[in-house]
Amino acid sequence: MDLGRGTTDSGSKTVSGCRFCAIVRGELPARTVFEDDRVLAFLDRRPLFPGHLLVVPRAHYATLPELPRHLVAPLFLAARLLARAVELALEAQGSFVALNNRVSQSVPHLHVHVVPRRTGDGLKGFFWPRVGYRDEAEMAEVAERIRLALDRLR
Repeated sequence: MDLGRGTTDSGSKTVSGCRFCAIVRGELPARTVFEDDRVLAFLDRRPLFPGHLLVVPRAHYATLPELPRHLVAPLFLAARLLARAVELALEAQGSFVALNNRVSQSVPHLHVHVVPRRTGDGLKGFFWPRVGYRDEAEMAEVAERIRLALDRLR
């Protein structure tokens, strides 16, 4: 079955119709700030604040669980470096580093947001309301369910 996949100069698999893959292939413009053979980082066109970056693997993977083990370190080492670079370049007090898997993922290509932060910038921790546990028993049950799932995945 043809998935509309192409290959970049570095041999990474890309998907036709994916905006980030088109940026990786050089078919769509982007203000690139970092690139190597596995990762590309560019300014978000709809930033939370100026300097908001998107860090993407060159190969197309929709979510973090799909990302092969050998690409995890390159992606997050680039995100770590870029978090520091954004702070230094923009004299920010810190940064917010985050990603979505499916829900709220505007482009279905894995991307890490690196956003410069300053005290009083208007962002309130996470962007959504927090929902607590009913009680300690529910908290213990949820923790156990996650541990059991980890055992199945290992």
